[in-house]
Amino acid sequence: MQNILVCDDDKQIVEAIDIYLTGEGFHVIKAYDGFEALELLEDNEVDLMILDVMMPGLDGIRTTLKVRETSSIPIIILSAKSEDTDKILGLNIGADDYITKPFNPLELVARVKSQLRRYTQLGNMNQQPSGQVYKCGGLAINDDNKEVYVDGDLIKLTPIEYNILLLLVKNAGKVFSIDEIYEQIWNEEAIGADNTVAVHIRHIREKIEISPREPRYLKVVWGVGYKIEKQ
Repeated sequence: MQNILVCDDDKQIVEAIDIYLTGEGFHVIKAYDGFEALELLEDNEVDLMILDVMMPGLDGIRTTLKVRETSSIPIIILSAKSEDTDKILGLNIGADDYITKPFNPLELVARVKSQLRRYTQLGNMNQQPSGQVYKCGGLAINDDNKEVYVDGDLIKLTPIEYNILLLLVKNAGKVFSIDEIYEQIWNEEAIGADNTVAVHIRHIREKIEISPREPRYLKVVWGVGYKIEKQ
């Protein structure tokens, strides 16, 4: 049974999420502020976190930052429609997905399952030291180990960032539109995907590029999309 940590200061929302996730076979761990969530994360094996953006004490953004210091588990943030800036910021600092309140509980369950599938595919990180390696200049991806290196240095990516980078590196030189990236990585129709993809691309650049403003690898083709430059 997989453990989902749900954190929201609105107890009714937490209880509603609990009902739907429990009905799908998940075990829900409940928290009502960021500090409590971090304590529970230390004491429990957690497979995925759902965090509200606006919470007293330690909000969802700062909680995500703290989690990302030590863990790459999937994080889905919850935000109100008026908090678009916070949604983008959340993705920028390491969240994997977001869902807007009020939300359809079935959509939330589907997103949870989708993130867990991706994270599971990235499991066994240190197994199989040899295998398929994709290289582009000083950028190398060992897809058996799910490890990314830039000039020999190991780079830590979230599952979504890894999958986007792998897609682009495996097809170096090919330009992918935002919709194409979204549909291949998220496995769903791209509706309003621009911000979601853009913030993940920006985050990847910050990790693999010496100068993100003058990228060597991950290039934008204005009006078309993104590509990994052949080296």
